[in-house]
Amino acid sequence: MGTATIRTNYPSGARTAARRRSVVGVGARHLLLIALLIVTLYPLFWMLGASFEPSARIFVNAGLLPQSWTFSNYRDGWYPMQNLSFSRLFANSLIIAGLAVIGNVWSCTMAAYAFARLRFRFQGVLFAIMLLTIMLPYQVLIIPQYILFLRLGWLNTYLPLVVPRFLAVDAFFTFLVVQFIRGLPRELDEAAIIDGCGHVQVFYRIIVPLAMPAMATTGIFTFLNSWNDFLGPLLYLAKPTMYTVPLGLNLFLDLNETSQWGPLFAMSVVSLIPILMIFVSFQKLLTEGISTTGIK
Repeated sequence: MGTATIRTNYPSGARTAARRRSVVGVGARHLLLIALLIVTLYPLFWMLGASFEPSARIFVNAGLLPQSWTFSNYRDGWYPMQNLSFSRLFANSLIIAGLAVIGNVWSCTMAAYAFARLRFRFQGVLFAIMLLTIMLPYQVLIIPQYILFLRLGWLNTYLPLVVPRFLAVDAFFTFLVVQFIRGLPRELDEAAIIDGCGHVQVFYRIIVPLAMPAMATTGIFTFLNSWNDFLGPLLYLAKPTMYTVPLGLNLFLDLNETSQWGPLFAMSVVSLIPILMIFVSFQKLLTEGISTTGIK
């Protein structure tokens, strides 16, 4: 007995209409995304153009290209104060951000390994308390932290901005790495333990190499948060020579006199270069770490 084949033949006109609707839908989505991209990037490109415009004409021209070009904004903006250059501010920000990344990545990864792989008393309660701290606004903790650092004698040093990063205080990143480690097969840990490895060796030889995407995501966001932090350095740093880049940009604003908008925009453009370099260099690890930890 032969096998009957049922074929559904659509009229050629219907197929053409369906294809046309599909092309129109894809084109409409692309146009919408392009429009949203232009709206999102317009302030950035406007700031780039304004950095080459004289300060007196910045808010006169709303276009992307400056009407009269000048490079003096970059020369003048490099020294926001006498005997203080942006090279010093960049060095301060890099020191703080670098130490914050090292401390946050390792402390959060070790805490995440403990919550994801080890078994100890009150583990669930402690994990729930850690997650609850995510809902605490940073402004709520400012006064008690300031009093603590004042009594420790840490004011006007980098310690308040760096030391807490080595204590796994960022619960969000700990949770992110926990979710990643829970997705790793436990058979790898068991095989390593059979071979004679302890928890420390399992952590460094098995977990750390496999959790590199989540650790990279933690490091990138920690760098961005530390680099852009304004309130923390404003509270704890008093010497201009210890200022970070955000505090240096704030020096161009004057509520009583005319603000230096040209140098401000010029140095704002320069301050974006490290962020763009970090994002471009670690884009693959960033997207992989986000996509594999359940965060969409």
